Amino acid sequence: VSPTTPHTPFEIGKKQTDPTVMYLEDIFTVQANLAGNPAISLPLGKHSNGLPIGLHLMADNFKEADLFAFSKYLSN
Repeated sequence: VSPTTPHTPFEIGKKQTDPTVMYLEDIFTVQANLAGNPAISLPLGKHSNGLPIGLHLMADNFKEADLFAFSKYLSN
């Protein structure tokens, strides 16, 4: 369990020029991609700035059904 990203989304039309900030945007999700684990991002609410924040969940290999079931539970 982690946040989906370390920051809220970039403003529409605003270009991010700091390469470190861009690089770190997937710091919480890249592990699932590299390891091949199932993962999902769920909307968690809104930040005080009004932009959405996400919850990132990752499961063991071949546990997609458990991940979907838990995601559905959290969504209700």
